[in-house]
Amino acid sequence: MTTVSIIGSGNMGNAIGAIVAAGGNTVEFIGRDTADTINGDIVVLAVPHPALDEIVATRGAQLAGKIVVDITNPLNFETFDSLVAPADGSRASELAEALPESRVLKAFNTNFAATLATKSVGGQPTTVLIAGDDDLAKQQLADVVRAGGVAAVDAGRLGRARELEALGFLQLTLAVQEKTGWDAGFALVS
Repeated sequence: MTTVSIIGSGNMGNAIGAIVAAGGNTVEFIGRDTADTINGDIVVLAVPHPALDEIVATRGAQLAGKIVVDITNPLNFETFDSLVAPADGSRASELAEALPESRVLKAFNTNFAATLATKSVGGQPTTVLIAGDDDLAKQQLADVVRAGGVAAVDAGRLGRARELEALGFLQLTLAVQEKTGWDAGFALVS
C-alpha cells in the first residue's frame, strides 16, 4: 500500500484523492498553510502554479527523497492567453531544479477534475499522462492511478512536461471560452 499526500484541497486534489482511496491506498490532505508533516511516499502538488515556489521554500526539506507530482498548468493568470514557463522548458522542469533530491513527475495537468471523478472522457477511459526522468517513480504513480480505476500512460522523460503543459493550456482555454465543457478532455484510443 502506498501513502499519497496531497497539498491542496480543491477540485483536483479531491478528485485525485478519491482515485487514490478507490485503489485501496492511503491519502492524506495537507493544507498549504499548515505545518503538518508530509507522510506520503508520493506528494501531489494540487495547487495553482504560483504556489510552487512557496511550497519549495517552506517544505523543500520534507520533499527530499519523495516522488513529487506537479499537476499545475503555468498559465498567465492576468491574460489567460499564454504560458509563463519558457518556450523550451516547463514549470515541472523548474520544480525539479528547485528540488534536486526529489523525483519530480508531471501528471494530471491534462485532466479535469470531472473526468477524474467519472473516470471517463467522451466515452473513453480517463488517461493520466505521466512524464518524468525516474522510471520507478513513474511506475509507482501509474500503479496507484490504475488501482483507482483510471488509465495511466508513460509520456516519456520530464522534458515532455513542456508538451503536457501546452496540452493542458489548450484544454483550459477551450473550456474557459465555453468551446468545451469542464467534463471534456482529450482521450487516448488505441
